[in-house]
Amino acid sequence: MHALLAIDQGTTSTRAIVFSARGEKLGQAQKELEQHYPDDGWVEHDANEIWQATLVVCRQALKDANLSAQQIASIGITNQRETTVLWDRATGLPLHRAIVWQDRRTAARCAQLRAEGWEATVQERTGLLLDPYFSATKLEWLLDHVPGARLRAERGELAFGTIDTWLLWCLTEGKVHATDASNASRTLLFDIDRQVWDEELLTLFRIPHSLLPKVLDSSADYGQAAAFVLGAPVAIGGMAGDQQAALLGQACFQPGMVKSTYGTGCFMMKNTGVQRVHSHNRLLSTVAYRLHGEVTYAIEGSIFVAGAAVQWLRDGLRLIEKASDTEAIARNTGDAHGVYLVPAFTGLGAPYWDPHARGAILGLTRDTGIGEIVIAGLQSVGFQSRDLIEAMQRDGAEAFTTLRVDGGMVVNSWLTQALADLTGVPVDRPTVTETTALGAAYLAGLSSGLYASLDAIASLWQCDRSFTPQMPKMRRESLYAGWRDAVRRVASPSLSS
Repeated sequence: MHALLAIDQGTTSTRAIVFSARGEKLGQAQKELEQHYPDDGWVEHDANEIWQATLVVCRQALKDANLSAQQIASIGITNQRETTVLWDRATGLPLHRAIVWQDRRTAARCAQLRAEGWEATVQERTGLLLDPYFSATKLEWLLDHVPGARLRAERGELAFGTIDTWLLWCLTEGKVHATDASNASRTLLFDIDRQVWDEELLTLFRIPHSLLPKVLDSSADYGQAAAFVLGAPVAIGGMAGDQQAALLGQACFQPGMVKSTYGTGCFMMKNTGVQRVHSHNRLLSTVAYRLHGEVTYAIEGSIFVAGAAVQWLRDGLRLIEKASDTEAIARNTGDAHGVYLVPAFTGLGAPYWDPHARGAILGLTRDTGIGEIVIAGLQSVGFQSRDLIEAMQRDGAEAFTTLRVDGGMVVNSWLTQALADLTGVPVDRPTVTETTALGAAYLAGLSSGLYASLDAIASLWQCDRSFTPQMPKMRRESLYAGWRDAVRRVASPSLSS
C-alpha cells in the first residue's frame, strides 16, 4: 500500500493525517498549540513546541492508520503562512518565539513605509500590501530586537523561515533549507513575476540574503525525513501555504474556481490561472502553486478572525463549552435580533486592512442573551465573506456560481447555510473537509508519481452537500447594511471617515 502523510501545522493546532491514494482518511492525530500574547496585538508561538507536536502527531497518525513508515510514499507539508521563525544554523535553536501572522507589532513600521511611498512598489513586485500580516517586517523586527541577531545574520550564522521551512529543517536534521513558491510569495520579499527574492526589497527591509531559504516548486524533492522521525527515512515531496493547499485540496484547478476556508481566519481564493490579476480593491495577488516551473496565480481575500471568534466565545467569554455547541444554540435561538459582533481582535483584514481597528459587540439590549451573541459571531463570518466577494467582483470577477468551502467551521451546517444566505451564493461542502491537509498530500503524491496529473486529482473531489440561499434578498441586504455600519464604528478614524 502507498499512502501519503500530510502535516498540517495551523495557528491553533498541529495535525497529521494519513490519506490513501484516493484521498480517503486512514488515520489522524491533532495537538493544540499554546498561544502567547505578550502585548496588545502581539501573537507568538513556541517554534520548538510546534516541532515537538509535529513529531507526536505524525507518529500517532501512522499508528492510528496501522501503517509503517515504509508504507508512506511521501510527506506533504502545509502551514500557517507568514509566521516568522529565526534560528541558529549551528544549533537549530530559535532565537525568539515565532511571530504569528496575526501579530500587529509592526503596524507603525508599515505605516512609515507607506508614508515614504513604498506601497506601490511592494504591491507591484509581491502582489501584497504593506501590512504587519506579512513576514518581512516581522523578520526585520527580530533582527532589530534580538540582541546580536543582525550581526549574526550578516555573518551567515542564522536562518529564516516560515513554519514550512522550519519543519523541513527539523525533519531533515538541518540538511534542507527550502520553501515553496506559494509560501515565498507571502513574505513581502519575493517577486512573484520573476520568481526570485527581490534584492531591492531585501535592502528596504535590511534583510541579508543569506537568511533566506531556496525556493522550489510546490511539488518537488524536498529531501527525506530522517529515520528517527517515523522509524525509517520517508521522502518529502510537497509543500504549500495552508490556503493554497486548500485550493488544491478543493481541486480548484481551473481559472475562475473559488474556495473559501474557515479555520482560525477565513481565506477566500480565486484561481486566476497563468495570468496575475492586479487588484484595485485591496485584495492580494499571490502564487497559488508552482508545478514544473509554471506558476498558477490566485487573487485572495484574507480575514483574520473566523473560527477564532468562536474560540473566544468559548475561552474568553465562556459562553459555550465547546465549539460544536454553537450549531444547536443557533438553531434554538434563530436570530441575532440586531446584534453584530465585529471580531477585529487584531485589526481588520481584507478589504479594509485596518490594523488599528478593535472588536466590538453592537446592538445589545436587555433581552440579548448567549444565543444572540453566538449567532452574531457565526454571522460575522458570512458578512466578512460577502465583503471579499464584493471586492473580487469590483476587481472584475464574474458573478460567483458556487463557493467551495472547507475548514473546521463548515461541519456546522447552520453556519454553512448562513454563508449561502448572507452572501447569496450557493455553497458546496466537500466530502473531505480537511482539504488543507489533503492538498498537501496531493502535492506529495504528484512528486512520488501516485498521480499522473491535476486532472487525476480533480476526479477525486466529491460534494457532501450543497447549500442554496434561502433568505429573501431584502432581508439579506438589510442585515449586510447593519454589518457595514458596525464595521464603520470600530474602524480607525482614517478608514471610518
